[in-house]
Amino acid sequence: MIHKITMRFFSKRRSWLAATFLLLSACNKKILDEKPLDFLTPSNAYTTVDGAQQGVNGLYSIVRRYWFYMDGNPTYALFSLGTDQSFDGEEPGGQRFLTDYSVTIVPTNAQVANMWKWNYEVIAHSNALINGISNADAAVWPSEKAKNVFLSEAMFFRAFSYRILVTFFGDVPLVTEVINEAKTDFVRAPKTEVYKQIEDDFIFAAENLPKRGTEAAPGRLTQSAAWHYLSEMYLAQKKFELAKDAASKVIDDYGHALMTHRFGTNLGKDVFGSGDPYYDLFTNDNQNLPENTEGVWVIQHEPLVTGGAGGGFYGEGIYGPRYFSLGKTPDGFQAILGEFMNGRYTGYSDTLGAGVARCRPTNYMVYDIWESDWDNDIRNAKHNIKRDYYFDNPASAYHGQKIDFSLYPPGSRVPLKDTINYIFPYWLKLSEPLRHTKSLATSGGGTSWKDIYAIRLAETLLLRAEAYLGMSRFDLAAADINTVRNRAQATPITPDQVTIDYILDERARELYAEEHRGITLLRLGKLVERVRKYHSNPLRWGAGIQDHNNLWPIPQTEIDLNISATLAQNPGY
Repeated sequence: MIHKITMRFFSKRRSWLAATFLLLSACNKKILDEKPLDFLTPSNAYTTVDGAQQGVNGLYSIVRRYWFYMDGNPTYALFSLGTDQSFDGEEPGGQRFLTDYSVTIVPTNAQVANMWKWNYEVIAHSNALINGISNADAAVWPSEKAKNVFLSEAMFFRAFSYRILVTFFGDVPLVTEVINEAKTDFVRAPKTEVYKQIEDDFIFAAENLPKRGTEAAPGRLTQSAAWHYLSEMYLAQKKFELAKDAASKVIDDYGHALMTHRFGTNLGKDVFGSGDPYYDLFTNDNQNLPENTEGVWVIQHEPLVTGGAGGGFYGEGIYGPRYFSLGKTPDGFQAILGEFMNGRYTGYSDTLGAGVARCRPTNYMVYDIWESDWDNDIRNAKHNIKRDYYFDNPASAYHGQKIDFSLYPPGSRVPLKDTINYIFPYWLKLSEPLRHTKSLATSGGGTSWKDIYAIRLAETLLLRAEAYLGMSRFDLAAADINTVRNRAQATPITPDQVTIDYILDERARELYAEEHRGITLLRLGKLVERVRKYHSNPLRWGAGIQDHNNLWPIPQTEIDLNISATLAQNPGY
């Protein structure tokens, strides 16, 4: 229930608060009149610059979990899992989240509840921060501009979470004030009201955040990020002209540009192949370089800074194949020796990490979208998508040969495991080769500390192309798409080829495992259609998706606890 989330700000006092509420009915008036001498409340926690900074840091830390932090969160749903792009390759026939919509996208599912809970946690934290900053003595701020930067960050994150909630759940309770007591009468606000609040917050952020290059530290928000998400939210409402204008602010006003030449700190030391500008975007340490004009918002992972790791980026584990479980070569030797450590071979490669195949790409991702430009689109180059794997054991006659399951005796392998779990194409943008700093015996255990893009300019260009499509300006839509395709050395398209499905295909080619694919498909009303068509889990083709899954259910726990008002359920649940 939402009021429980707001109380998380008293986390160090949670037991004290619970006991206090239980005792209220038995307390006498004298006890009720007593006032604590000093403890943190939403009204005083963020009324200084240091307090506001700590509050903002907390928001960055919470939101960082949306990028595959493994703490039982449901945020794979934001990215590719359960969409047209990927399925669970570790347990394709199981009942894990989003493997079967009919089983997991239900009101009683814990991860559905977590999606609701964690976003309202961000909103409650943001509201407390906004309240504290707004009510602070003006003398504590160096300037009104400095104060507004903190306000902008808090408003940005509130809008960021409402963006997720309104897309997945539709009408949701709109909470913009601090809640200091139990509340059981929440009602769902119409989407139009929620979108209006999102717009207001992103507009304030776009006007008051620092401009690109003037932010206090890498990863801190800038005006560009606010304009980008504002464009996306306008598109969700079919406000195409406004969406175009917001995207154009990012594209034209802040010095952003696609990277079209080799750059960065690792030139000449490429781990995979010869590289290219797209490859360099994802190479270690290149994300925050001043010369990288493409990054709009970069999520920071700092393994050697207290509180800076955020659990790390689990992209290798989620998207990488479980090659180290391959077993034997055709002539009976261990197929993958991997790194030698502590007197033995680990089976893990420090170039690939430790994948478990939680997001195995669909045939659509692996084959369909590359057909027209298989050999020339650099995003499909061998150094960007690893399609070939090799036996690694000098004792075997097959050492150094490409792994080919036809080399094994008939019936000696489990084909589903071999091609769904152990060996499949791996987008190397998700790896941090040779740079793991923990769990060295397992080459990072699936985790890396690479900084990762929340927003790149390429996505903004494709948002503007979508806006132009909505305005029937097919020529301008094609021009923006071709800006992205030209960098990729892919064949340009003509205006008559521009459709929403083509834009979705181009987003897949450019932004796999980066974009919030779940949000993109839901806001376009395309999730059900494209999952049925492209979700190629051989044991759950189409993921059991149903028409009503164009929205998620309101968690049953929220409905049950909201005893003083009706929190209506979405249709079909």
